[in-house]
Amino acid sequence: MSRIGKKPVPIPAGVTAAIEGRTLSVKGAKGTLTLNLADEVTYTVEDGGISVQPANDTKRARSFWGMQRTLVQNLVTGVTEGFTKKLLITGVGYRASVQGSKLKLQLGYSHDVDIDVPEGLTVATPDQTTVNISGIDKQAVGQLAAEIRRWRKPEPYKGKGIKYAGEFIFRKEGKKK
Repeated sequence: MSRIGKKPVPIPAGVTAAIEGRTLSVKGAKGTLTLNLADEVTYTVEDGGISVQPANDTKRARSFWGMQRTLVQNLVTGVTEGFTKKLLITGVGYRASVQGSKLKLQLGYSHDVDIDVPEGLTVATPDQTTVNISGIDKQAVGQLAAEIRRWRKPEPYKGKGIKYAGEFIFRKEGKKK
């Protein structure tokens, strides 16, 4: 039994949800999101929320149950509040700036790294060492943050690189004399 899957996803005021064929569409103040529904799970839109139940008693259906409920919850949260990831850049000469729909990173390479910001996401740099990524799709926000971080992962000796806000970097002691 999935403890997460048992709870219906509450639909706040101002949000509408509809199932059409094998897609669930959720519309709110920030926009509209859709989810392709899995065959192993049944979905019902009731007056107060969206209920997710396994279609049968197979192991595959039970394993999809909690995950699909979480994906539905992410749709509702995205159209009401949105998602934000914050990246911190540490290192001498490392900086970031937004120019139009591109994020320009200077990360110690011989060239600047230009990253195109996908449609539906907004990237802001309140200062040169902070990058804020926000949008309504949790997967797209996380994917862009991971692609930016991939250019210079934090290293354990001096801590230089790009890390998530709140991420702990295990530090190592350097070579002893």
